[in-house]
Amino acid sequence: MNILHDARLDGDIPLRDKAAVTADLRHHLPDMPLLEREEDLRPFECDGLSVYRTLPMLVALPGTLDEVETLLRRCHALGVPVVSRGAGTGLSAGALPLAQGVLLVLSRFDRILEIDPEARTARVEPGVRNLAISEAAAPHGLYYAPDPSSQIACSIGGNVAENAGGVHCLKYGLTVHNVLKVEVMTIEGERLTLGSEALDAPGFDLLALFTGSEGMLGVVTEITVKLLPKPETAKVLMASFDDVEKAGRAVGDIVAAGIIPGGLEMMDNLAIRAAEDFIGAGYPVEAEAILLCELDGVEADVDDDCAIVRRVLEAAGASEVRQARDEAERALFWAGRKNAFPAVGRMSPDYYCMDGTIPRRELPQVLKGIAELSERYGLRVANVFHAGDGNMHPLILFDANREGELAVAEALGGEILELCVAVGGTITGEHGVGREKINQMCAQFRPDELATFRAAKAAFDPDQLLNPGKNIPTPARCSEYRTLERAPATPPGHG
Repeated sequence: MNILHDARLDGDIPLRDKAAVTADLRHHLPDMPLLEREEDLRPFECDGLSVYRTLPMLVALPGTLDEVETLLRRCHALGVPVVSRGAGTGLSAGALPLAQGVLLVLSRFDRILEIDPEARTARVEPGVRNLAISEAAAPHGLYYAPDPSSQIACSIGGNVAENAGGVHCLKYGLTVHNVLKVEVMTIEGERLTLGSEALDAPGFDLLALFTGSEGMLGVVTEITVKLLPKPETAKVLMASFDDVEKAGRAVGDIVAAGIIPGGLEMMDNLAIRAAEDFIGAGYPVEAEAILLCELDGVEADVDDDCAIVRRVLEAAGASEVRQARDEAERALFWAGRKNAFPAVGRMSPDYYCMDGTIPRRELPQVLKGIAELSERYGLRVANVFHAGDGNMHPLILFDANREGELAVAEALGGEILELCVAVGGTITGEHGVGREKINQMCAQFRPDELATFRAAKAAFDPDQLLNPGKNIPTPARCSEYRTLERAPATPPGHG
């Protein structure tokens, strides 16, 4: 079950005369950096999901809104596709460039325009790092809640494009719940304001439509986000389990007890060992799974909640429950979790990160299913979860240098995502669809639902020039995928 041929990514986009496009853009934008040599383009050939690589025709690095507007207008006039890119930390090939397109890089838009402590808002450009918002708001006792593991590097524009989450999204929500307003530009260079600084606005909720639209409807040029007061205190419990399914059931038990943790994360043994070896967080390496449960708020309430959660965890079969002794140990517990991805990367030449979401009640069943699929395909899977909201990140370990092993990893990943759909979940929670999961969109949605998505895109981008070939599959692709006999790929050395 390899990724199927995508005509919009390679064969169906009309060939453009690179020299002519370059000359046109240099004429209309003489002061804008425009990269065209292969050695200059190479750093932009992929995003964080590096298994797919394409060299862009050109890379544009505008520094003003007028330059972005002119660039979009000229590309529209020339019929040249445009792919927007922020920090390049995405994990679904959403910012994968096109060989016949312009890559619009927004990294120079990195200013925090305003912090308003009274309104508890921040107005920022799309290239601002996620963590930089909280750092700027800290003197006012405020912070920006969504905290992806890559928050030290990822940009807020990319967070909006993918509707990013993080370890605290169970209680505080995803990007869509923390953005008030965005300024965007269409492919024709038209400037739009979506949302407002008020709590609600009349008409269709186009702000929500743009959040998670993966650069397919317009280019985000400014974002106004909510800021929250820093909790008075935060305490973390770490529970060890001798069985992964017990840990999965404990997640639902905590929420059923009426507790909404600030963060509720799960790691299996493979991820535990990797993180402990990398960070030295004090994780129990013999445990089959651990849960990290953070409670935050007023100290008296947090103490009461910690006592309740401890009892729930012990009743669920935890072999040990430890509370972080102080703020330093709390930070260390979270450092292990937030560095789980690079830690696992030290165990294998390559890994393939999935991003499915399931109802919490299905967590034990899905964990069992992933273990069975891992054994059937002959590839190890390390499991890391935003367990509280059912957002799973199975990491499939493989070696791309071994012939056929990437295809096996893709096939295993596809089956994991379709397992999520089968139990009432979805194929993505925060990484987006991009190119990676476009086949699984055919499993997630019916043809009439996908037709509605295509109609929404056409309303903003009738010529299909913004990030074409991503997110929304064509009817032909889905027809081919649904009729394909998707027998498990043969693991290398097993056939």
